[in-house]
Amino acid sequence: MITLKDIKPGQTVLVDNVKITGQARGRFMAMGIMKGARLKVIKVAPLGDPIEVLVKSYNLSFRKAEAEQIFVSLV
Repeated sequence: MITLKDIKPGQTVLVDNVKITGQARGRFMAMGIMKGARLKVIKVAPLGDPIEVLVKSYNLSFRKAEAEQIFVSLV
């Protein structure tokens, strides 16, 4: 399976599954990171952390550890 960490800048993906649990899962859902959400990777820092993505009409940054738990498929 492909995770958000594996996506290159400029690519658009759909979220298939979010493996994050607890309070963080609720926070991600409140930001729009849930199954079926469309994400576009804007930038990736040189060492891969953080990853900036466009969700709906705003930008979010994820740590590499968080991005590894968001499973996606290419659009």
